[in-house]
Amino acid sequence: MKESVVDAQPMPRGRRPWVLAMFAGLLAVAFVGFVALGIWQVQRMAWKHDLIARVDARVHAAPVPAPARGQWPTVTDEADAYRHVSVAGRFMPDMESRTQAVTELGGGYWSLVPLRTDSGDYVLVNRGFVPSAERNVEASVAPPPQGRVVVNGLLRMSEPGGGFLRHNDPAQQRWYSRDVAAIAQAHGLPASRVAPFFIDADREAASTVWPRGGLTVVKFRDPHLSYALTWFGMALLTLVAGGFLFASERRLRHDRRR
Repeated sequence: MKESVVDAQPMPRGRRPWVLAMFAGLLAVAFVGFVALGIWQVQRMAWKHDLIARVDARVHAAPVPAPARGQWPTVTDEADAYRHVSVAGRFMPDMESRTQAVTELGGGYWSLVPLRTDSGDYVLVNRGFVPSAERNVEASVAPPPQGRVVVNGLLRMSEPGGGFLRHNDPAQQRWYSRDVAAIAQAHGLPASRVAPFFIDADREAASTVWPRGGLTVVKFRDPHLSYALTWFGMALLTLVAGGFLFASERRLRHDRRR
């Protein structure tokens, strides 16, 4: 007696248990990893929002005295950057340095001049922006004021190395970042008496000449919510993949028992 066609067909077999266990383990690891990354981004978002709030409060606060030499070792980016400060002293106009800059007014330079404070220390002051595209712009660049002055502005941390994918060249006085230590050394200032930060001077309301102060960009990237949603979405996809895997395995086992 011949076997029927149906009887001759091989019965479906389930996957080997160790293969199923391996895939399940990989999916579990991936799920935990994606969830952990999502939670980390949520924590980063909370930290970033707190930082933005603190910086915004510093920027709009009344000026406070800039950190004195005894406080310099404790000055940090997180605790002090963009603090509205005030410092008094005399400019050293023969020590101006210009660093490459791009602002809302176009391309040009920052005009940085050391200020010798009343205590005999030095603070590098960014007097403001000088455009490079305008004709006869140098004729409208005002020199630093003579005599004792009081400068109000935002405390900024040094920018060592360079910028715009180019390195600073102190020997040629070519600056692509506001590297306080390198600029001070190029002008022969004593390192121990130079503040490790510089000050972005406020804009003088009545001023119509260059340099133009008050162009500090206070903006922070805040992509953490989108990153968190991406990681949580990946975690959800691993659950979907796991559900599909086990549903497929269940169908195979059911068909084999038929």
